[in-house]
Amino acid sequence: MEKHFTVPFTVLRLLTPLKMSYEVAKKRAEPYTRIVEELPEMRRDTVELVKKAVGEKRTAYVLVNNRSEGNAPLTIQALRNALQAAET
Repeated sequence: MEKHFTVPFTVLRLLTPLKMSYEVAKKRAEPYTRIVEELPEMRRDTVELVKKAVGEKRTAYVLVNNRSEGNAPLTIQALRNALQAAET
């Protein structure tokens, strides 16, 4: 990965977990009502990349799919909490 972003924004897409097929991830996450498995490394990397983008005055967009942890809104809330905690 480059040390510097080359555009005025960055887009992160949190989709199917590494080494997991789409179908397995879909079945694991259904009915998408709760976090089925936290992915701490994904969360940590996401927070780090968002902080880097913001620190460089770039806009960061994070697109979260239900397949990543099972419930996108709850994953987004957890990322928001982690970003707020990192500010203190």
